[in-house]
Amino acid sequence: MILCVPAPRAPLTAAPSTETSRGMRAGTVPTPCLQSTPPLWDPTKDLRAIASNFCYLENSGWYWGAVTAAQAHAALQEASEGAFLIRDSSHPLYMLTLSVRTARGPTSIRIQYSGAQFLLDSSSPARPSLSSFPNVPSLVQHYMGPGRKAEEGKVVEEAPSKPCHQTIQETSVVLKLKRPLYKPQGLPSLQHLTRLVINRHSDSPDQLPLPRPLLRYIQEYPFKV
Repeated sequence: MILCVPAPRAPLTAAPSTETSRGMRAGTVPTPCLQSTPPLWDPTKDLRAIASNFCYLENSGWYWGAVTAAQAHAALQEASEGAFLIRDSSHPLYMLTLSVRTARGPTSIRIQYSGAQFLLDSSSPARPSLSSFPNVPSLVQHYMGPGRKAEEGKVVEEAPSKPCHQTIQETSVVLKLKRPLYKPQGLPSLQHLTRLVINRHSDSPDQLPLPRPLLRYIQEYPFKV
């Protein structure tokens, strides 16, 4: 009888690991690739910024609301140079527009909003040097004061609704804000005018020896215009 005995099997050779073949030491754990994600913008910041801005504007007396460019320019036509008002923008991508009486007549400049900050329209050639502000009264106060940069003096007028072949140089105007044009049916109260006088003559009105209710009233509108 012939017995068939199977020959011993050759030991299996382990295939080289992917890690070893790629230059990694055996037994090491690959580190996951972490990609930095940009921080998420909190939409409540926009809500608070816009709400407080319109609250300030409603108290200012020079926010005219939903009036057209023609109506704003007609109101500014007989005003002196530097008179201005704020109105709702007719452009769907903008909230507000600054209408002002310049040496060339009434004109309008859109106000841009981005990241809880307000600034003049970015089509201005001086766009990189333009300052931004947390609200429109702060923006207006800046352009009324002597501290603004010389480059910020020139801005671009609001584009007309019809096509125009004017160049940027032809549409740029020197911005001089001197006094607000109050809305006829929304003249400020005597209390508000008193608040403005206090703000104009005191750098720290909250430190004045005044009753707390009056201090709170002053803090509700901390501007000089």
